[in-house]
Amino acid sequence: MTAATTPQETLSRVAQGDAPVLERLVTMNLDSLEASELDVRTYFLVRLAALVAIDAPPVSYLINLGLGADAGVTLEEAQGALIAIAPVVGSARVAAAAGNILRAFGIAVVAEEMASAEQG
Repeated sequence: MTAATTPQETLSRVAQGDAPVLERLVTMNLDSLEASELDVRTYFLVRLAALVAIDAPPVSYLINLGLGADAGVTLEEAQGALIAIAPVVGSARVAAAAGNILRAFGIAVVAEEMASAEQG
């Protein structure tokens, strides 16, 4: 980070995918999609279930749900996956995941606002 780069600018670039770590994570996701031999929607729904099971942080949901949405996974399908896994992982884990998903959307909104402010 250079002296002229503020933390907000850095966060905005990271949230927009302008970071080597995030680029690598996206690449890893795409590599594992191909290796899984699952259709793309099933792949992202399985990953959502795994994120819930491991109590993943908001940024993990941000990355995976963003890529899933790009692949055509609907909100209803994601909700269906959460309902399906609740008896296995527990309602508390699903509720925590819902909170982390909301935080992820909040992060995305803040990043978009920051990017718009930098451009405007």
